[in-house]
Amino acid sequence: MTHWLTALRSRLGLWKARALAWPPVGTVRFGSFVRTQPISTRFGLDRGGALDRVYIEQFLGTHAIDVRGRVLEFGDDGYTRAFGGDRVTHSDVVHPSPGHPGASLCGDLRTGAGFPSAGFDCVVCTQVLQFVFELDAALATLRRSLAPGGVLLGTVPAVSMQSPTDAEQFGEYWRFTSGGVRALLQRHFPKDRIEVVAFGNVLAATAFLHGLGRGEVTEAQLAVRDPAYEVVVGFRTIAD
Repeated sequence: MTHWLTALRSRLGLWKARALAWPPVGTVRFGSFVRTQPISTRFGLDRGGALDRVYIEQFLGTHAIDVRGRVLEFGDDGYTRAFGGDRVTHSDVVHPSPGHPGASLCGDLRTGAGFPSAGFDCVVCTQVLQFVFELDAALATLRRSLAPGGVLLGTVPAVSMQSPTDAEQFGEYWRFTSGGVRALLQRHFPKDRIEVVAFGNVLAATAFLHGLGRGEVTEAQLAVRDPAYEVVVGFRTIAD
């Protein structure tokens, strides 16, 4: 009898939840999202620009004053130039492949090879760590590369499609939460010098996974932050 009553109460609760649901269950219209293939497989770059870059640029813009002195960036120096301007006295670009166009350093985050010790006042590390399996080794390298008082500015994906080209070349291993990023950083940097912030909501996550571009989701829609649906996680920390 007890089991029967429990089952009945559970069913009644489900019926009540469905009756109160809005929109009503079964009435949602998916429109252009009723598909098993994404709208774009290029992160929205072919539709006006990638949505995750809106969050990355917002984060870097908030901390633009940190992009100064000797600056290291991964892949190219686009963010160094955009946010550092004349505060930058020397700019280096690091890439893991020898002879990569525009790179001044060939470096391996896993081993630290190619990264000078105490060499930089700021390191800009956006959307890089998902390609490094050995996260603790990478963070140790980043910390060692900072001069005392130097700032690490970074972002990582929480929700994203994989990059086939990069995954083939480097491997792609991780997606992050803000709590996980904070826990990782605390292994290598003083706790009181760590800032972590997350961007995104369910609409932004859905749109980004489908490859929609800038202008297809409004700034107001992107600006809403829901901690249950993180898209990009940004972090700032200072070397001691």
